Amino acid sequence: MKRTNFTEVRVFVFQGFSNFQENQLTLFVVFFVLYILTLTGNFIIVTIIRIDHRLHTPMYFFLSVLSTSETFYSLVIIPRMLGSLVGLSQSISLECCGIQLFFFLGFGIINCLLLAVMGYDRSVAICNPLRYNIIMNWRVCVILASSVCVTGFLFALVQAVSIFRLPFCKTLIEHFFCDVRPILDLACTVPVFNTILTLLLTFMVITAPATFLFVSYVLIISTILKIASAEGRKKTFATCASHLTVVIIHYGCASIAYFKPKSDNSKDQDQLISVTYTVITPLLNPVVYSLRNKEVQDALRKVLCRKYLS
Repeated sequence: MKRTNFTEVRVFVFQGFSNFQENQLTLFVVFFVLYILTLTGNFIIVTIIRIDHRLHTPMYFFLSVLSTSETFYSLVIIPRMLGSLVGLSQSISLECCGIQLFFFLGFGIINCLLLAVMGYDRSVAICNPLRYNIIMNWRVCVILASSVCVTGFLFALVQAVSIFRLPFCKTLIEHFFCDVRPILDLACTVPVFNTILTLLLTFMVITAPATFLFVSYVLIISTILKIASAEGRKKTFATCASHLTVVIIHYGCASIAYFKPKSDNSKDQDQLISVTYTVITPLLNPVVYSLRNKEVQDALRKVLCRKYLS
């Protein structure tokens, strides 16, 4: 069989926000402010949980892991994006693109799976409160968090290796970072194996956890409705309201991004969706948990008062 020869591509070029040339400075300022708020907010969440002993519970342990993951998730994407907006190099080597894709997928998958684990934690706390401390002991929490991290990076490695073993015929990435679909668009040919693998990983990372969370919240809501007093129902639901808010937005954005049919006429729309889950979603964690969670608010107020008085 005759072997097809492909020109070896070693460097890619991001299209970035070239369609918004006149607004690039404004975009830089907006994204930079959101980036600083994300780093600051997640740092505060992790610090507050670490120093306030009242927050040394499984729910806040998983929240601190999620905030840490969200921070690194932002670091993988946003600094280079900000650089491109102020005229720095739009090119990226094949190896650096592979590394960026690996860490982007790794931390993204970790975030999705952690939200599912946090849903399980809330369902045990509400549906089986008498056995909560036995089921969700610290050994179990560490094993769950470690398993999520290993699984996330393992899935990311499989996907990244399968993509970057392909020959590439084009160099222009119609995006502002190395994501699965834009990189596959550059390949000379995409084997059926890659298509099936991408669908399988998407199912395991988005569909399966989302289904698990849906079932968990059905059980949670049915348990809450059995509580006699309205005040008791309100108080119980408040313990998972922040998590539910983050879940809906996070999985909503991920589903739109990875299940939306491909269209040549929606590049700007795809970028808008990508901005939502790479820039805005990581900021949701500290915002939602600080605005809607009384325990975090009290802990933050206590730390600020202590620092002010000292």
